[in-house]
Amino acid sequence: MKITVEDVEYVAKLSFLSFEEEDKEKFSQELSAILDYVDKLAELDTTSIKPTAHVLPLKNVFRDDFAVKQDINEVALEIAPDKAGRYFRISSIPGIDA
Repeated sequence: MKITVEDVEYVAKLSFLSFEEEDKEKFSQELSAILDYVDKLAELDTTSIKPTAHVLPLKNVFRDDFAVKQDINEVALEIAPDKAGRYFRISSIPGIDA
Protein backbone atom coordinates (compact mmCIF):
# COMPACT_ATOMS: atom_id res chain seq x y z
CA MET A 1 0.00 0.00 0.00
CA LYS A 2 1.39 3.37 -0.96
CA ILE A 3 1.30 6.12 1.67
CA THR A 4 1.44 9.54 0.08
CA VAL A 5 2.81 12.78 1.46
CA GLU A 6 -0.80 13.98 1.62
CA ASP A 7 -1.64 11.01 3.89
CA VAL A 8 1.25 11.95 6.19
CA GLU A 9 0.10 15.59 6.22
CA TYR A 10 -3.47 14.52 7.04
CA VAL A 11 -2.42 12.34 9.98
CA ALA A 12 0.00 15.03 11.17
CA LYS A 13 -2.84 17.57 11.13
CA LEU A 14 -5.08 15.22 13.14
CA SER A 15 -2.24 14.73 15.64
CA PHE A 16 -1.41 18.44 15.82
CA LEU A 17 2.12 17.72 14.55
CA SER A 18 4.19 19.61 12.04
CA PHE A 19 7.01 18.21 9.91
CA GLU A 20 9.53 19.56 7.45
CA GLU A 21 8.88 18.65 3.81
CA GLU A 22 11.81 16.20 3.67
CA ASP A 23 10.51 14.46 6.81
CA LYS A 24 7.07 14.06 5.23
CA GLU A 25 8.62 12.33 2.23
CA LYS A 26 10.77 10.11 4.47
CA PHE A 27 7.77 9.14 6.63
CA SER A 28 5.64 8.31 3.60
CA GLN A 29 8.35 5.97 2.27
CA GLU A 30 8.91 4.32 5.66
CA LEU A 31 5.20 3.82 6.33
CA SER A 32 4.72 2.40 2.84
CA ALA A 33 7.53 -0.08 3.45
CA ILE A 34 5.95 -1.17 6.75
CA LEU A 35 2.55 -1.72 5.13
CA ASP A 36 4.16 -3.62 2.23
CA TYR A 37 5.78 -5.96 4.77
CA VAL A 38 2.43 -6.50 6.52
CA ASP A 39 0.88 -7.35 3.14
CA LYS A 40 3.67 -9.86 2.58
CA LEU A 41 2.90 -11.49 5.96
CA ALA A 42 -0.78 -11.74 4.99
CA GLU A 43 0.20 -14.00 2.09
CA LEU A 44 1.35 -16.75 4.49
CA ASP A 45 -0.86 -19.81 4.90
CA THR A 46 -1.67 -20.01 8.61
CA THR A 47 -4.66 -22.35 8.45
CA SER A 48 -2.78 -25.20 10.15
CA ILE A 49 -1.44 -23.01 12.96
CA LYS A 50 -3.38 -22.98 16.20
CA PRO A 51 -4.07 -19.44 17.48
CA THR A 52 -2.13 -18.66 20.63
CA ALA A 53 -1.68 -15.71 22.91
CA HIS A 54 1.70 -17.02 24.13
CA VAL A 55 4.10 -19.48 22.59
CA LEU A 56 5.00 -20.95 25.98
CA PRO A 57 2.55 -22.52 28.43
CA LEU A 58 1.81 -20.12 31.28
CA LYS A 59 0.96 -20.96 34.84
CA ASN A 60 -0.47 -18.57 37.40
CA VAL A 61 2.12 -18.29 40.16
CA PHE A 62 -0.02 -16.18 42.45
CA ARG A 63 -2.01 -17.50 45.36
CA ASP A 64 -5.77 -17.82 45.17
CA ASP A 65 -7.53 -14.59 46.01
CA PHE A 66 -10.11 -14.87 48.76
CA ALA A 67 -12.02 -12.43 50.95
CA VAL A 68 -11.40 -12.32 54.68
CA LYS A 69 -13.93 -10.69 56.96
CA GLN A 70 -11.99 -8.46 59.27
CA ASP A 71 -12.87 -5.43 61.34
CA ILE A 72 -10.39 -2.86 60.09
CA ASN A 73 -11.01 -0.65 63.11
CA GLU A 74 -9.80 -3.36 65.48
CA VAL A 75 -6.69 -3.93 63.39
CA ALA A 76 -5.90 -0.21 63.39
CA LEU A 77 -6.52 0.09 67.12
CA GLU A 78 -4.16 -2.82 67.84
CA ILE A 79 -1.22 -0.80 66.54
CA ALA A 80 -2.38 2.58 67.90
CA PRO A 81 0.08 4.14 70.38
CA ASP A 82 -2.79 5.37 72.60
CA LYS A 83 -6.47 4.48 72.56
CA ALA A 84 -9.63 4.99 74.56
CA GLY A 85 -12.14 2.21 73.98
CA ARG A 86 -12.78 2.01 70.26
CA TYR A 87 -11.19 5.40 69.55
CA PHE A 88 -7.71 6.77 68.97
CA ARG A 89 -6.49 9.07 71.69
CA ILE A 90 -4.47 12.03 70.47
CA SER A 91 -2.88 14.93 72.27
CA SER A 92 -4.76 18.17 72.25
CA ILE A 93 -4.15 20.60 69.43
CA PRO A 94 -3.05 24.06 70.64
CA GLY A 95 -5.63 26.72 69.86
CA ILE A 96 -8.55 24.27 69.55
CA ASP A 97 -11.05 24.22 72.39
CA ALA A 98 -12.59 20.84 73.01
